[in-house]
Order: sequence, then structure tokens, then C-alpha cells
Amino acid sequence: MLLGEKVALRARIESDVPVLHEELYGDVATRSRADSRPWQPVPLESGQSPYRVSPPSEDAAVFSVVERAGGALAGEALLWGIDTHNRSAHLGISLRPSCRGRGLGVDTVRVLCRYGFETRGLHRLQLETLADNAAMIGAAERAGFALDGTLRGAAWVSGRFVDEVVLGLLAGDRSD
Repeated sequence: MLLGEKVALRARIESDVPVLHEELYGDVATRSRADSRPWQPVPLESGQSPYRVSPPSEDAAVFSVVERAGGALAGEALLWGIDTHNRSAHLGISLRPSCRGRGLGVDTVRVLCRYGFETRGLHRLQLETLADNAAMIGAAERAGFALDGTLRGAAWVSGRFVDEVVLGLLAGDRSD
């Protein structure tokens, strides 16, 4: 288990799946803003939930986020597209609606960065998010990420193209 000030990151367990599927995947509007693939109905019983428990892989590290105070499931966190040659990866988080706005996001980002840099030996972490996602941008900036650029009209969201931003953090730029 990876510990932060407010959160812990642990392996996903079967009892996490229905909660994450219902609250994160079932929120079509939010999920459509967070994933570049179009939302489609996926019944939990199909075994195809994006939150299903999967074996470890070399190119992704998937975690459930739990609150340290009380151990409640708060959301998911992952490093994906792990590139061992270039020592880089993408970072993503998604918190349950009841867990947003309490500083859990920035702590989750910091713990993921520590894992990526110290455990995986990565050099660069980056995240991509919609340009109007103030919560994710703020959490990333508080964790030390810098704006690398804007991808104009790069994301198709709810019937229109919107801008995406790319934020990056190098291992040598960390302040924690």
C-alpha cells in the first residue's frame, strides 16, 4: 500500500468494482469528459467494466484510492502507457463525487508521482485533461506539474470539440 497524507493507494479488490462502476462509469457526463473513447452502456455483470480487477501489466499500474481516515473507497488512480525505454508514463485519477473538493486529488497525484519516480524509476509523468477541468489542473499544479501546452480542439465531448491541456513533471523538478 502506498501512503499519502490523506489517501492510500492499494490494489483494486472485487468489492471496489461495483462502487466504482456505478459512481464513476455510470456518471455519463463526467466519464465522457474523462475518456477519449465514446461512452457506451456496459453492464457490470458483463465482466467488461473498466474497473474490473485485472492481472498486473508492464504498461499500467492501477490502484484504488482509499481515505486514510476510515478506509473508505475514494476512487481510482493509475499510471498508464508506461514506457520503460523513455522512462515516462501518463497519470490519471478519478474520485467518487462525495470525495471531491477535499484535497484528496492532490494527495493522490503526489502519491502516484512518488510511485512513478521512486518505485518505477520514471523520468517524466504527464497528464492530459480538458482545458476547463480546473480541479485536475489545480491538483496537478499543486503537485508540481507545469503546463506543457494546449491541444486546440483535440477532444470531442458532448457534441463539440474542446481544448485539452498537457501538463508534465520531471523527476528532477519535484519539490516533495
